[in-house]
Amino acid sequence: MKVQRVSLWLLGTVLILCSVHTRGLRRCLISMDMHHIEQSFQGIKRAVQAKDTFQNVTILSKSETLQSIKPLDVCCVTKNLLTFYMDRVFKDHQEPNPQILRKISSIANSFLYMQKTLQQCQEQRRCHCRQEAINVTTVIHDNYDQLEVRSAAVKSLGELDVFLAWIDKNHQETSAA
Repeated sequence: MKVQRVSLWLLGTVLILCSVHTRGLRRCLISMDMHHIEQSFQGIKRAVQAKDTFQNVTILSKSETLQSIKPLDVCCVTKNLLTFYMDRVFKDHQEPNPQILRKISSIANSFLYMQKTLQQCQEQRRCHCRQEAINVTTVIHDNYDQLEVRSAAVKSLGELDVFLAWIDKNHQETSAA
């Protein structure tokens, strides 16, 4: 009888700890209208991808790295890729078309909001960066660095749908947990 009580107590403790951990992940989620960002991207996708001169090269979609991210690393990888887009892609991309530039600015503003949300999580130590997450980011930076800066920016901007779909998928999966 004592063994059964101890087993139930241990099971209960494990379930409580898992629940607290899951709620901690939820608090680091980005509450953002992804549909709005995806619409902005769809408005520029064809024009941006038409400028891509390296059709056989990929930066994000080449690597299965995004697909292999573990739930613990989602926050860190998302934060790092948002920073990558803000600090490199959006800054390196030079767009003469004002309509496209407005949509890119709208996406960048949304990314800035998401970045601030995840920065708060990291400051509260709920967004851990394990080595696997850092490795994924490094692979993407290396892919970017293999191209000339403007070509890499166009390529990364054209692959934005890969990143947006990944954010959307991971947000839904983690919310359901």
